[in-house]
Amino acid sequence: MKIGFIGAGNLATALVAGASKTNFFKDNEFYAYDVFAPSLENIASFGVNKCVSVEELINNCETVILAVKPKDFPALLKENAEVFKQKNPFIVSVAAGTDLSFIRSLLGFDARLARIMPNINASVGGSATAVCCLENVTPEEKESLISFCGSFGSAFEIGEELFPVFGVIGGCSPAFNYMYIDQLARAAVKLGMNKKTALQVAAQAVKGSAEKILSTDEHPYDLIDKVCSPGGTTIEGVASLQANGFENAVNAAVEAAYNKDCKMREKK
Repeated sequence: MKIGFIGAGNLATALVAGASKTNFFKDNEFYAYDVFAPSLENIASFGVNKCVSVEELINNCETVILAVKPKDFPALLKENAEVFKQKNPFIVSVAAGTDLSFIRSLLGFDARLARIMPNINASVGGSATAVCCLENVTPEEKESLISFCGSFGSAFEIGEELFPVFGVIGGCSPAFNYMYIDQLARAAVKLGMNKKTALQVAAQAVKGSAEKILSTDEHPYDLIDKVCSPGGTTIEGVASLQANGFENAVNAAVEAAYNKDCKMREKK
């Protein structure tokens, strides 16, 4: 299956980088087009074929991934609607706040459409990716898309109505996690540890905690209780996090990102 990326920015490059580390990736199967030459050169370093136009990319690929910013969708799809209709590829969007019904209306025909919601951790095979296909997508196309998303992490097939909340906990949360890891490291630096070591320790601790949750049926709070000894250091830190609004801050961040997604969809 030849896959083409319209838009070769950070996310598209992360998907290719992750997929290239697995057996899913084969030479000459990925294509890309981007108006920004440096981005195109960067993604080409992973063995991706460069295209000089959207039309060239569509003519070469069975699956086309729309990896441009949501604000660029109207111009892109309206200007290339005819070649999309003529070649009729399987079209996959990675855009937040952009429903499949809106994309179909811009194309003006009954295109076979899907949405995926990956995150930047795809580059290291660690993305959590949502997948949603319209009813006219073939079983083979759906299976291939899920396999592709599984090549750079874990794929979750969900309804499109859940994409806004998935976009926060699966797409935005890596930034929240990076903030948490960085702040752990900065606190350690304040207490005398060098930043490089502190970052490695904090990142490994967070990675191990995530793997523990994924490998057990135990609730996170049961695991918290196992780490907290009576009168010990951990319970002191947990109590401090709670007293300083840790849970409220996380809830507020999720709601803020979710509400932003809703506003983006309302404007369309």
